[in-house]
Amino acid sequence: MIGDPVEHSLSPAIHNAAFAAAGLDWRCVALAVRAGDVPAALTGVRAMGLRGLSVTMPHKAAVLDGVDRLSPAATALGSVNCIVVRGGQLIGANTDGEGFVRGVQDDFGWSPEGAVCVVLGAGGAARAVVRSLAAAGAAEVVVVNRSVERARTAAQLAGAQGRVGDVSDVVRAQLVVNATPVGMGTDAAVPLDPDLLGAQHLVAELIYHPPRTALMTAAAARGARTANGISMLVHQAAVAFEHWTGVEAPVETMRSAAAAALSADTTPA
Repeated sequence: MIGDPVEHSLSPAIHNAAFAAAGLDWRCVALAVRAGDVPAALTGVRAMGLRGLSVTMPHKAAVLDGVDRLSPAATALGSVNCIVVRGGQLIGANTDGEGFVRGVQDDFGWSPEGAVCVVLGAGGAARAVVRSLAAAGAAEVVVVNRSVERARTAAQLAGAQGRVGDVSDVVRAQLVVNATPVGMGTDAAVPLDPDLLGAQHLVAELIYHPPRTALMTAAAARGARTANGISMLVHQAAVAFEHWTGVEAPVETMRSAAAAALSADTTPA
């Protein structure tokens, strides 16, 4: 995998556990690549005959011009987090949105089909979530963001199901997704008034550090079911694993590896 910085990434631990569980003699290593060196890094992928590559910040857009073709998700989002090498070609993919939907299904035993979903935030992760919720059959995907223009851009990824809204839309939603950084690390803030939440809500954080945010605590106190971002992290890695190997990902092994890595490092990137 490549990124900068990359030393605290959980991806090597997650993928190496998966490779071992699948009996594959493969290895994932984290390589720090400076911004201007991305084209050279992709040339190295070709030259060394690697089977795939994870891409993290700040290179998710920089690799777009260096791959041979893009998946529909990567094209729509303008972002690549996974490169698959197939037939000598580099294929840029984005597994974040599919990973989120799989994670929600795993955490809650619930499908977005026919549901009203509210997404707080309009950054890269939020856009992936918006697009995938619509693809999974959500009846409505409402984007709430301080910048209305950014919210509109994100909502457009949901097609006819997407629209710009405000926090009042939370009341009628089944799923509420916090795709903002509010609550990350030592931040005890919450991104909305918790009194808008109730027992009818599923509240999904994209944050996984800390494992229980202030929003999750406040939502649970009002009867909502909550989950943090570890499932999205694990499932987006699982989708990448399946793209590279053609083998079903050992998700529980990957989840255990992520949990162990998080407990060993209190400041993951």
